[in-house]
Amino acid sequence: MYLPIAGVEISSFVLIIIGFCVGVLGGFFGIGGAFIVTPALNIFGFPMAYAIGTDLAHVMGKSIIATLKHRKMGNVDLRLGVLMFIGTALGVEVGKELVLYLEDIGAVGGVVRGIYILLLGGVGFYMVFDYFRFNRELDDGVAEKIGTSFSSAVQSINLPPKISLPTSKIKSISIWAIFIIGFITGFLAGFLGVGGGFVRMPALIYTLGVPTTVAIGTDLFEIIFSSGIGTLLYAIEGRVDVVAAMVMLVGASIGAQIGTVATRYVRGMKIRLYFALTIFAGAISVVLKQVSITFGYVSVGLAAGYIIISAAALMSLNIIYILIRGVMWEKKYGSK
Repeated sequence: MYLPIAGVEISSFVLIIIGFCVGVLGGFFGIGGAFIVTPALNIFGFPMAYAIGTDLAHVMGKSIIATLKHRKMGNVDLRLGVLMFIGTALGVEVGKELVLYLEDIGAVGGVVRGIYILLLGGVGFYMVFDYFRFNRELDDGVAEKIGTSFSSAVQSINLPPKISLPTSKIKSISIWAIFIIGFITGFLAGFLGVGGGFVRMPALIYTLGVPTTVAIGTDLFEIIFSSGIGTLLYAIEGRVDVVAAMVMLVGASIGAQIGTVATRYVRGMKIRLYFALTIFAGAISVVLKQVSITFGYVSVGLAAGYIIISAAALMSLNIIYILIRGVMWEKKYGSK
């Protein structure tokens, strides 16, 4: 199909598959999946600014669906999400302005891909390290490690006003800490074309001490706002292809339901490990894309596209398997 707004031609089947896979991953990890979708759209011919704007629109719709499902499961801290929104709104605007400036000087593609590589690699390495450290330090029967020394220090900051977050199991925390995290992830949403989830979900876990499943649901709730603002801002600049976003949302609406329910059947620490492996694949694909542009290797650029789509598909299949196995276990034994 030809998309006149973005000025590219792409298979509608490819868009639906991308939407479905990131829907599964988004519901399971609490992310918008833009670290997969934005590079994938760019790889398949979308100019970077259009890839960012279109993905933000798709992420907003998918996150609404996944948030409603997580809310029913008690995984959404509404108070925390609303407070983060204030910092997010400012951060998205700053990030968007920077992207448009880089687009004007012709540097947006390389800079955005470079930041992607650093963030995806850094977050992935730390989460893998944390997973294996946890397995050495605690018994296998423990579901997950909640909180870190850093999150304890953040919670102990005595800077009023402070607030309690019962859903997140936080007795007291400064509102300013929440605002700062909201701003940083909002900036990333506007600059990288993400809901901020691939940074926000780990940030909620490691800097605020939020349990993994609550971090997932709350992150999705916050993504609705950050991606919504980003969509509006990019649409005003004419950088959102609504048709492509709607086609992806067809697959994402189904995938989000699957990923959300699957979180019932896996421990929090294992979710973190799967998340880290997924973003590693995203980092590799962006590296290959940058190499193909820098040195003109077309085949390397194609390989980047195959890697990101294959990784998303394989992890989605793994999550579907987890869901099926969990449901069968419940039917047989009466509990997960």
